[in-house]
Amino acid sequence: MNSRIAPTFLTEHLRHKIGDARKLCVAFSGGLDSSVLLAGLAELRDTTLPQVELRALHIHHGLSQFADDWMAHCQAFCHQRNIPFSAVKVQVDAHKGGIEAAARTARYQVFAGNLAENEILLTAQHLNDQCETFMLALKRGSGPAGLSAMSADSSVHGYRLLRPLLDLSREQLEECAARLQISWIEDDSNRDARFDRNFLRLDILPALYQRWPHFASATARSALLCAEQETLLDELLSELLTALTDDEGSLSVEGLKAFSAVRRSALLRRWLASCGAKMPSREQLQRIWDEVALSREDAQAQLVLGSLVIRRFRQRLYLLPEFQSLKDVVIQWDPAEKLTLPDWLGYLKADPDPALQAAKYVIRQPRTDEKVTVRFKAHGVIEKVGRERARQAKKLWSELGVPPWQRDRIPLIYYNEQLMAAPGWFTTRQSQPENNEAQWQIVWSALP
Repeated sequence: MNSRIAPTFLTEHLRHKIGDARKLCVAFSGGLDSSVLLAGLAELRDTTLPQVELRALHIHHGLSQFADDWMAHCQAFCHQRNIPFSAVKVQVDAHKGGIEAAARTARYQVFAGNLAENEILLTAQHLNDQCETFMLALKRGSGPAGLSAMSADSSVHGYRLLRPLLDLSREQLEECAARLQISWIEDDSNRDARFDRNFLRLDILPALYQRWPHFASATARSALLCAEQETLLDELLSELLTALTDDEGSLSVEGLKAFSAVRRSALLRRWLASCGAKMPSREQLQRIWDEVALSREDAQAQLVLGSLVIRRFRQRLYLLPEFQSLKDVVIQWDPAEKLTLPDWLGYLKADPDPALQAAKYVIRQPRTDEKVTVRFKAHGVIEKVGRERARQAKKLWSELGVPPWQRDRIPLIYYNEQLMAAPGWFTTRQSQPENNEAQWQIVWSALP
């Protein structure tokens, strides 16, 4: 950790790490790490790779009284080096997992929304950060996936993320900063040992580094070995996971029952990861199996995992967002106008084209004494066209294969208090025309 660095070390290191990437956006806080990264890339652009397109993106969290000063410092830093600069202010909700987690979530939401096409995000985590991440995962009791810590090259939220400084120590970055003659921001919150990462950095790791100077490098190797193991498992289980997953992304419970608990857990974790879910703890994973997968067939079991919900229907597991309840929504509708439905459910339109009247879901037009409403909750008995006997709403939805969580999200066309149709699903006996009444087709379409 005390190795000296040749004057050209940083630019050569960065050229190797970015490979053929040329459209670069640096997450720039103004601290030592991101300042060295940004200045090093500017030097690389100016001396070796003029085709590099480089810009800086600063996140203004508003958590410190010095936040405005930091933003001004970052802007001046970039202006001095001819680097395009932009800043985005965010609101951090500390109730969502604490300040550290909420700030991190806010940052990555900004990155996902501000990167241009084919632009690559670069962040400045270094070897000591990797060690801290590994230790925090160890404290949480994480398995190989968590202990893999941070990847030098990954894809998150639809964009590519590079961390080119992961194998450089903070001491090496300080040497680079001295050679480049740059100043940086010292975030006052970094001295607050109430935060777990700061506690490690300030109170624990210095003693470990003093006793074992190569401790950070050793933990980085362990993280790499864990990552390699996870990659191997991904390859070995990929074909099996594909066989257990259908076109809707749901996972077969019956298929999982055939495997050992260890393999089943590995498949569940990879299924969740493929759906973008937060990785569950060991306890949560067991609850997914015991309380959701193995629940009674008539139970509407579910388990919340971050912003998503795991549900089961007909021996398959589904990972879904938490839907807004629409069961009490009633919308007055003039079918002469297109109706936009709530909660991004698309829109309805009535098509009176005679050529469509042979279509499957055609109904009569309302009579003069009938008002048209759109609702999302069916009650009582439904007399479905094409079925001899009426059925209770719940049993009809089950017969049609509609999962419980979708049943209150299908628009239902009512004339006064009488159900006429569920567009795309069924029409009722009461919707059929009499005495050559005018007809139309109600079309339910996704938002463009």
